[in-house]
Amino acid sequence: MDFRDLTEFLKDSFKYILIAIIVIFLFLYVVSFQQVVGPSMQPTLQEGNIVIVSKLSYKFGDIKRGDILVFEYDGMKNLIKRVIGLPGEKIEFKNNTLYIDGIAYKESYLENIKTNDYKVEKVEENHYIVLGDNRENSYDSREIGQISKDDIIGKVVLRLWPFKKM
Repeated sequence: MDFRDLTEFLKDSFKYILIAIIVIFLFLYVVSFQQVVGPSMQPTLQEGNIVIVSKLSYKFGDIKRGDILVFEYDGMKNLIKRVIGLPGEKIEFKNNTLYIDGIAYKESYLENIKTNDYKVEKVEENHYIVLGDNRENSYDSREIGQISKDDIIGKVVLRLWPFKKM
């Protein structure tokens, strides 16, 4: 092996190492994959779906009502839920209707929701009310309370699996 072969080998090796470092960085700090476990997000997401989570979405942007996010709760596996209530709002479910600050809000992503009456006088600063789309079978803010922004891992940006529902 002469000097030119060695420099070509080092150049090629460097390219592959750099690509590997970039890929590792992306998966550690920018995106992650999350599998949906349980029926709480039906019909939007089904058990076994795999979604891509953007870890940077909320570092540079605001959390919005209707966003589907992933958060950690009390050392449990990551949970996937939809944002319903934003800081400072009064949230109430009455007769299967969501009221935000006393005004009825249509949840277009749901069909025939049935939920027990539920009320939060005021969502705390840097906290959110999150619920599963399957309101009859979801472990969410109705049981665990308001979710701190610090516990939010990221925003679901794409359903990766199954491909036909991407």
